[in-house]
Amino acid sequence: MKRIKILSLLSILVVIFLLASCDKTKTYETEVPPAQAHFVGKATQVYVAETNPAPEFKLQVGTTNVAGSDRTVTYKVECLSGAVAGSQYNIPSGNSSGTVTIKAGQAIGEIAIQADYASYVSGRKDTLMFSLTEPSVKPASFMDTVYVIIRGACLEGDVNLNDLLGDYNNTNHVFNNTPRGPYTTSILSVNQTSATTGTIEVANIWNNGWAPVTFTLDWTDPANRKVTLATQTNIGPATTVISDTTYATWLVLVGPSTTTTAAGPGTFSICNQTLTLKMFVGITNPTFTSGGWFNVPPYVVNMAR
Repeated sequence: MKRIKILSLLSILVVIFLLASCDKTKTYETEVPPAQAHFVGKATQVYVAETNPAPEFKLQVGTTNVAGSDRTVTYKVECLSGAVAGSQYNIPSGNSSGTVTIKAGQAIGEIAIQADYASYVSGRKDTLMFSLTEPSVKPASFMDTVYVIIRGACLEGDVNLNDLLGDYNNTNHVFNNTPRGPYTTSILSVNQTSATTGTIEVANIWNNGWAPVTFTLDWTDPANRKVTLATQTNIGPATTVISDTTYATWLVLVGPSTTTTAAGPGTFSICNQTLTLKMFVGITNPTFTSGGWFNVPPYVVNMAR
């Protein structure tokens, strides 16, 4: 019993010591890192000056916190393609540098860019590089530089094949007068073969396990853009297009007809992000020694985002 009393007394003394050592007047705060400035959105942004006058483009600048007073962020701008401030475009400062104010209680400010419509109506493109600088709110290590591409209305002859990459979730097709869709196709890769031609690799045509099919795009005449293909074999099992088990080991082939041009070329729109693919479908045995094309209208695939 005496030992228990001694331990209890020690416990009380420890508690008194801890309470006495705690400074109730001292404020304990978590250290808050200083604010940093950064651009908001994608690293490359497109400003389309397609109406007259062109609408203002608002390039957003943000901070990593909110403050109780206005803050100023400094930036500089450089044109990488020959455009001149005050001629092809205007920014608030009117020259190669300026500031943007982020209001108290807010975390985003805007730089207004005004393009000259007449400068871009014939297909001109310019790239402006905006960079955050000091003295001002310190630039962050991320998104401290952004590129703004100024261009006019989309021109079908101004083709960047990379713009076609990705999924087309609203794909429909018609085979033997039977429609099917919507389903998703994808352009997996592109390859520029000349100034006005290139190839694309399209996956999930038919939506039943076909291998990707390669097509050639030709925009030599922007008003008559063409999509064609060469014959390609081993696209998938013949049973995806014919239910006769006699052909269970046979394979699908696709290509242009060798006897008629009824299919004609397909077409595409870089502006609308659509493609129309036209081809004939056939089957052949694994050794490719026999087979042929289905005697039906061309197989038409309409791809859209």
